[in-house]
Amino acid sequence: MNAPWKSGLPGNRDPFAAYICDDTALDALRPVVIEMGWQPEKCNKGGLRNAIQSLSVSASPAILMVDLSESGDPLNDINALAEVCEPGTVVIAIGQVNDVRLYRDLLSSGIHDYLLKPLNSQAVHDALNGALTVFTAPKGSEGEAVNRHISTAVVGTRGGVGASTLATSLAWLFSQEQSPTALLDLDVHFGTGALAMDLEPGRGLTDAIDNPSRIDGLFIERAMIRANENLSILSAEAPISQPLMTDGAAFVQLEEEFRQAFEMTVIDMPRNMLINFPQLMGDVNLVLVTCELTLASARDAIRVLSWLKTNAAHAHPMIVANKVQPGAMEISKADFEASIERKIDFTVPYDIKAASNAAKLGQVFVEANKSSKATATIKQIADRVRGASEEDPAGSADGKKSLLGGFDLKSLLAKKEAKSDTGPKEPEPAQ
Repeated sequence: MNAPWKSGLPGNRDPFAAYICDDTALDALRPVVIEMGWQPEKCNKGGLRNAIQSLSVSASPAILMVDLSESGDPLNDINALAEVCEPGTVVIAIGQVNDVRLYRDLLSSGIHDYLLKPLNSQAVHDALNGALTVFTAPKGSEGEAVNRHISTAVVGTRGGVGASTLATSLAWLFSQEQSPTALLDLDVHFGTGALAMDLEPGRGLTDAIDNPSRIDGLFIERAMIRANENLSILSAEAPISQPLMTDGAAFVQLEEEFRQAFEMTVIDMPRNMLINFPQLMGDVNLVLVTCELTLASARDAIRVLSWLKTNAAHAHPMIVANKVQPGAMEISKADFEASIERKIDFTVPYDIKAASNAAKLGQVFVEANKSSKATATIKQIADRVRGASEEDPAGSADGKKSLLGGFDLKSLLAKKEAKSDTGPKEPEPAQ
């Protein structure tokens, strides 16, 4: 529960909250809280069970103090608290039991510190200052490793545009450059990340969703499937009769662990995950918006870019037009770029034979087709991603009209019809 933040207290959460059983402890705590510059109203009456009930319906504070005095099974109740606490919460427990074994067990379960009653003002002050160091202390060499980490989300504007093919190919390419890489396939029911590499997905991702409190470095090591020495995959094939029941905390915690364990993370992110769990984009550096040159894809590219601008302005978007066939496109590249009000960064040519070959061999696209023109383009994308941390993000100019406002369906349809009148067009084969 005490995963480190980059620096300072997180600005999107309350800095402190406490759930204390008795008035005596509350009277000792409130002056220290005021001295720390926090709101004394955040010191609530009620112990651990009240904290679990409250945090199940509200955001967790950065620092949480809970009273175990009324708990019959402190360790079990702490595990229940972990289920409702957001990753990054630092928890300080207080109680009446002076037992070294309990103290060690509590620390092992993720508690930052344990204070004995009756509370001493100086001890409380020291404990809270110690909790603050989790957010403010420099990370040293560990922090330098975190700074080298690049997280890339691949989002398809439509189903079937090839986002999963791009995600698996990029992950494989990064691993070939001796960069420890994690591939996270968030299509829990229909993901193809493991399938593309002829691997069984295992239960790692579903276990993480069911038990977020178990996620740590050891869990990552055991749950992920090794594709090669430098590439590990976390995927799932959950039963389609089993709805996705999660608040997204497991995914955020996984991303945190990936930052510690890998240099590169590639997230195959279905569009619905952006809507349901926008917090997933909090630490993503780049977003590869994968699309086709069609009307529907242009419309949804506009919507995804607009969403990213509002909800993940820190992430650098790159537009990848996939499965491009000269002379057989629904709309032209120029019209597509005019609609989304930005240039396409990369154009990947359509190659159905290469895609079929990869499927037959049980290999990712770029591994099975090393001489393909599409592979050459995907390698260029990988090179750009590796150097993205040194580039200035390229966004649309300020003051432009809204993206949706610039999307003229009628004019594009008219151009499409005019092209169809000039002669028959062969149907586009499905990949």
